[in-house]
Amino acid sequence: MVITFNYFAKKAGKKTLVIEKRNVTGGSLYCENIDGIWVHKYGPHIFHTNNKTIWDLVNSIVEFTPFQYQPLTKVKNKVYNSQFTMWTFNQVWGVQTPQQAKKKIEKQKHKGEIYDLQDQGMTFIGKDLYKMFLKGYIQKEWRRDDEDLPPFIIPYLPTIYRYDTSYLNDTYQGIPVGCYNALFDKLLNDTEIHFNVDYLKNKEKYKNIADKIIYTGKIDEYFNYAIIPLDYRTGRWDIKIKDTDNYQGTSVIHYPDLDVPYIRTIEYKHFEPHNKEVQEKKKTIIGYEYVEEWNENKEPLYSINDERNNNIYLKYKEMAEKEKNVIFKGRLAEYKNYNMQDIFED
Repeated sequence: MVITFNYFAKKAGKKTLVIEKRNVTGGSLYCENIDGIWVHKYGPHIFHTNNKTIWDLVNSIVEFTPFQYQPLTKVKNKVYNSQFTMWTFNQVWGVQTPQQAKKKIEKQKHKGEIYDLQDQGMTFIGKDLYKMFLKGYIQKEWRRDDEDLPPFIIPYLPTIYRYDTSYLNDTYQGIPVGCYNALFDKLLNDTEIHFNVDYLKNKEKYKNIADKIIYTGKIDEYFNYAIIPLDYRTGRWDIKIKDTDNYQGTSVIHYPDLDVPYIRTIEYKHFEPHNKEVQEKKKTIIGYEYVEEWNENKEPLYSINDERNNNIYLKYKEMAEKEKNVIFKGRLAEYKNYNMQDIFED
């Protein structure tokens, strides 16, 4: 968020300074090159949008390689398409036509009052699919039971009555050549950056040298937890080098079964399908992703947008609106999750 703001501010002739708490730029989009393979350090990110103006903009900054995201889901050692398409319906129920699939889902849909996330999910895809693919995954992802989570977390679940393997339905999809580091290097060209600096510990110093400040850190920490701390989730990626050219055959496999401790496995070389040098390597890199509760010794990565936390955030938002020269933007400052295209459109 702050990097894209910096880019447009500089194009408008403004002088900018970026304060970075880490020793690298890019936040959760940062990639590390390990043995010639780009590893998405904080989970896989695919740039996708239907906005041609945004797509043309990012491609004018850095070259993108086309990439179609086609993750799989493994349930009790059987592999399924992750999207709810005719392939999935056929594998689960043996149905072969859209009419048969629609009839099956309609029969299983939740049709009463919607009180929680489980009710909401079953409203869209019925009991079988929800319990197989989402119930355990949600529990691992949110570290809470789905019956304790609000329904608005899943505003919609698409059912696609075609034999389709696509996960993202946006017209434009891709990953920057050189991973996201290449994009951020361009966006931050000729920008002064202070690395390894905690802005909040130096707030008095920096707020006096800028007309406007874009703050992207935790909003509750900015106000010294004046109300009560917000809850966050974080993640851990256990990176393993495998002595094989192809370990799992796809970029991402989800694991909703509760007896599997990680939530998904990521094979990073599959994000560069057109890179012959990478594909011919006799080794590959796998990331085992775990979702964990956040504490002060870990990085906060995701908000927990249940009713309690959202109400707390709204009180902090009222405080933020009274700050005269500070703009609160980004997933931690606004206590919400962003897709990448959003940071260019916002």
